[in-house]
This record gives sequence, C-alpha cells and structure tokens, in this order.
Amino acid sequence: MGKRSNWALPYFIFLVLFVVLPLLLIVVYALQDGSGHFTLANIAKFFSDGDSLGTFALSIEVAIENTLLCILIGYPAAYILADKSLNRSAVTVVLFILPMWVNALMRTLATAELFTMAGIQLGKGTLLFGMCYDYLPFMIYPIYNVLDKMDKSYAEAAQDLGATPGEVFRKITLPLSMPGVMSGVMMVFMPTVSTFAISEFLTNNKIKLFGTIIQENINNSMWNYGAALSLIMLVIIGITTVLQGDNKQEAMGGAV
Repeated sequence: MGKRSNWALPYFIFLVLFVVLPLLLIVVYALQDGSGHFTLANIAKFFSDGDSLGTFALSIEVAIENTLLCILIGYPAAYILADKSLNRSAVTVVLFILPMWVNALMRTLATAELFTMAGIQLGKGTLLFGMCYDYLPFMIYPIYNVLDKMDKSYAEAAQDLGATPGEVFRKITLPLSMPGVMSGVMMVFMPTVSTFAISEFLTNNKIKLFGTIIQENINNSMWNYGAALSLIMLVIIGITTVLQGDNKQEAMGGAV
C-alpha cells in the first residue's frame, strides 16, 4: 500500500463490478436469443417494429422540446447568478440547485399531485413541465460554472474597443459559454429520452418514452430485446458524447 496508485484499487474494482460488468451483460444479452445463441435479430427487431420506432421518435421530440425549454429558462438564470452586479449572494445559487437535493421520484409525485388538485388534465404539457422542473438545475449549473469562471478581461477589452453590451454578449460571452451549454444539453437531453417514471406519473402512462419500452420488456422477462434497446441507447449516448467533445473544442477555438 506504499504506492499511491494502490489507493485507486477500490475504485477500479467498483468500476469493474458496477459499470463494466453490467455493460458487458447488456451487450451479451442483446446479441443472444432465448436459447443463448448469437443473433442480431433483437437489433433488427427494433428497426422493423413500428411501435418502438414511433416511441423512439416521440422520445426524441420530447427531449428536444425539454432541452430547448431548459436552455431558454436556464441560460438567463445562470447569467444572472454569475453576474456579481445582479447577484451578490451565494445563497441564490443554492436555492436554484436545492431541488436536486430532493429525490426525483418524490418531486415527480408531488408535481403530479399538484396538477390533480388543480384539476389540470395530465398530458404532454404536464410532462414537459415536470421534465423541465426536474432537469432545469442540470442546465443551469454547468452554464453558471462556465460563466462564473470566465475571464472578464475579454468583455472589458471589447467594451474598451467600443462594443455595445449586446455585441459583447453575442461575440464574447455566448461563444465562451458554449461548453457549459453543451454540457447542460448532454445532461438534459439523454436522461429525458431514457426516463420512464416521469412520463408514467405525469401522463398516467398515456405517453410512453423510450425508457418505458425498455422497462416493460425487462419486466415481462424479455431480457434480450430489452437489452438490445438499452444497447441502442448506449450507442446513441456514445455518439452524442463524441460529437459534444468535438463541438466543445470548436466552441473554445472559435471564441479565443
């Protein structure tokens, strides 16, 4: 235990048992049939199943709408929180991230109960409201971190050269904050696609998202097809992560 690298051993074991092994099991189940033989039928079934494709398309639509809502609300909030002339108290930041300290399922159940008490019919509108409420802090916090740590000398130099506040925001602040925006998009978009509890409680299961299809297949002991759907989701997440990394580098390079 004298080497510092040995202290990483518990974390390595944890990653193997609870990250690598489950992912390998998903791949194994996705590429097998009920008899344990190798097959690509589970993957092909998704592309030929109209219900699964329709649910996936609806999930992407809801995720895009929720992400846009979170950006429209979250960016101004993060900007105000990071501006010392507009926000001089660190308590305000805590108030914005306070909902994250409450279990997401409890927040969702409470939101559904409020809609029921108000006589509001559950549907896509209530779903988007609940999604935005649950995931908004995940959009605000990355943007706030980037804006708060941004070098203010860029904006000051632009102002010295005669730039208006609007031009400073468009040409300096917005490009430099794009890494935070991209991180927020990643943290909101993908969980929205794969969630199932929020759509179940806030629509009375009238609207099914991609995560709901995976859950139903697993609950019905259709492990192979459920694993195939999960594998497809993992591939999409991987591709999105790679693209996000490229966009982040381009944003940083274009802003400097």
